Amino acid sequence: MTENLFGKSRRKLTMLYSFVMIIFLAVLIFAMHQSMEWSIRSEQARELWDTADNVAEAQKYLNQHPELVIDDTVAYKSTNDRLFFYVFDEDGRLLNFARASFRIEPFILDVMSQWSSQPGDVVVVTKPRSNGNKTKIMLTMQKVQEPGMPVQTVYVGKDVTALYNGMEKATIIMAGMGLLALLIATIVGHILSGKAMVPLKAAYEKQRQFAADASHELRTPLAVVMASADLLQNDPSIQSPFLKQVIEDVRDEVKKMTKLVSDLLVVARSDNKALKLKPSKFDFGAVVAQTARLMQPLADQKGVALNAEGLPKVIIQADEQKIRQLVLILVDNAVKYTPSGGHVTVEFRKTEKGKVCLAVSDTGIGISKEDQEKVFDRFYRVDKARSREMGGNGLGLAIAQEIVNLHQGTIRIDSELGKGTTFLVTLRTRRKTKGNPLNLF
Repeated sequence: MTENLFGKSRRKLTMLYSFVMIIFLAVLIFAMHQSMEWSIRSEQARELWDTADNVAEAQKYLNQHPELVIDDTVAYKSTNDRLFFYVFDEDGRLLNFARASFRIEPFILDVMSQWSSQPGDVVVVTKPRSNGNKTKIMLTMQKVQEPGMPVQTVYVGKDVTALYNGMEKATIIMAGMGLLALLIATIVGHILSGKAMVPLKAAYEKQRQFAADASHELRTPLAVVMASADLLQNDPSIQSPFLKQVIEDVRDEVKKMTKLVSDLLVVARSDNKALKLKPSKFDFGAVVAQTARLMQPLADQKGVALNAEGLPKVIIQADEQKIRQLVLILVDNAVKYTPSGGHVTVEFRKTEKGKVCLAVSDTGIGISKEDQEKVFDRFYRVDKARSREMGGNGLGLAIAQEIVNLHQGTIRIDSELGKGTTFLVTLRTRRKTKGNPLNLF
């Protein structure tokens, strides 16, 4: 139990640390990718704007000097084969250009013919290629307007495929390095969490050992006190009603203490893996009915109808004493938390072959969804005030779960506030062993 507890805590710490690192790395990689894209786009856009301004100025000069030939105006010719421009008049006639690559020129002309963005806007268009790759092209547009002259349109673009491919490769490299860093961080976190658990585990072991020793040592003096109280209760010389009440109160408190000590001893032994099963073949239905009858006086006292009759005969192989303790815990819990006028039902329900399902239902206060996940935790009580009033110590259901686990069964809860609770215990009718999966009797 101790190893499982600390093992789960260590795994939870490692998973939490890994989750935080995953979120951190994802945000970091996304931020770096966006930053690189913004940097590339802004710098390329600036280059396009500058080129567009240069082309527009050159085009104005050409309009003012029509005697010049296009080939003579080298000022606006592209010095970069990836950078290109086209100048159109308002009728769509091409006036001037520095051509794009023949591979992308038809696509570029098609984009220009369908242009819908405002002057100065920079857009990035993608052209699929036959080999499955994509070509990224950045474009901007500017108007050339002069008094008395028709409006002309300048389109400037650049093939930025290499830049975007480089950015994608850099992002992939960063993601790979991030995953490697995450793996290393997870391993380191797992090692560090294990080291952090060492002092906690040592302290827990000391606490567990103290609980086991104290529980064991308290059993003898409590037995002596109970025997003395019984002698005093049966002493005919004590006639005072006050003294009789005091003796009765002492017996009640000693009973509570004895139960608490017994429960603590069971918990301590389960942690130390000292709880051993003594399996035997018996009628589960008869044991359940007989054990439930022990709670009949308490049910009658509270005005709760307890129905545990008519249970079918079910032969199982288990530890009879511990099964009795399990049934007693569940029925006692159901009766205690059912108000007067309610009822508690103990029955068998259908389940898969080779197993038996015991259901203990009540019409009590019910348990909220939040508390249902914790009811099997040690010392956890849904209603602390009510539990103290009824003598609960928060160990009953924890012990019930331990008994079920020892028998390789399952226990679950079905409850709704104000409508009652049902505990469902599923056990094998035949006990598993390491040497023989099904130990037939």
